[in-house]
Amino acid sequence: MDGFVYNGNPGRVIFGSGTVSRLGEEAEKLGASRVLVLSTPEQAGQAQAIAGNLGKRFAGLYPNARMHTPTDVTADAMRLVETLGADAVVSIGGGSTTGLGKAIAFRTDLPQIVVPTTYAGSEATPILGETENGRKVTKSDPRILPEVILYDVELTMTLPVALSVTSGMNAIAHAVEALYAREANPIISLMAEEGIAALARALPAIKTDPGDVTARSDALYGAWLCGVCLGSVGMALHHKLCHTLGGMFNLPHAPMHTAVLPHAVAYNEAAAPVAMARLAKALGVTDVAEGLYDLAAGLGASMALKDLGMPEDGVRPAVEQAMSNAYWNPRPLDREALETLIGRAYAGTRPGAGS
Repeated sequence: MDGFVYNGNPGRVIFGSGTVSRLGEEAEKLGASRVLVLSTPEQAGQAQAIAGNLGKRFAGLYPNARMHTPTDVTADAMRLVETLGADAVVSIGGGSTTGLGKAIAFRTDLPQIVVPTTYAGSEATPILGETENGRKVTKSDPRILPEVILYDVELTMTLPVALSVTSGMNAIAHAVEALYAREANPIISLMAEEGIAALARALPAIKTDPGDVTARSDALYGAWLCGVCLGSVGMALHHKLCHTLGGMFNLPHAPMHTAVLPHAVAYNEAAAPVAMARLAKALGVTDVAEGLYDLAAGLGASMALKDLGMPEDGVRPAVEQAMSNAYWNPRPLDREALETLIGRAYAGTRPGAGS
């Protein structure tokens, strides 16, 4: 076996059904007495209800988290943190809310508890992506990693099928890139393969029966594993492109990842044969890029960035920005090939080998 380096991120994970009832207990273990709860506007009611589990530790609700973690929203939330004298944050929702909690923790080192309601997986990473002036910048820091994750399968039972699909595909993207990351190692590769397989079997079952508890549990389990993968090794082309597109055009996060992933995999296919073999096994397909495309499209996901709000003249500027501060990638970045890649994702066409 080749040599490798493995760093395990610390964190407490509680997985099951009804686990949200332990929220107050977990806050107490962190020594928190004035907890600020975070949510998006759409999930404010759900967050308020869940906050009841904090009892007297609940200090207030900030319900204005937004996609791609804009720095002006973080600044607004920070004012409430200071006003309330908050000593911990609880993020209830998907990646938007988790991102805001991470941004607050990065600035204050306050402890975080995350209660995921989607399959984002970002709760398991020490990575924060923030958007300012049309550019999304990522950073990694121990302060960003949440201390506790409460996975409650019951909170995902009403997640709409369309969001379940794109959220799950977003999670799969984390593990896909972990398999060919520069820092790839045997432990993370095992997690990646297991996480992808769990989601690949869960998402079609959820499409067939959204109330399938076993499928919902598999999806949440897979999302956690994929998140651990993203938080343990580096990112590559797919995430760079999505950070660029999201920051420039404010595209919806999970659907954007879903549309780009097959094309990013096709681009890297020849440069990462071992990773592709593991992906093929996890997905149960022979062609990984086409398999990912067919999985998502077959479950009803939009595969065209133009349908998500990307302008037609955005391809070249996106490539320019992506190449200006590129992530490591197994295949060197080629401007013309990247324009073809994003062009295909823009149009929603099937991926092409080596594109």
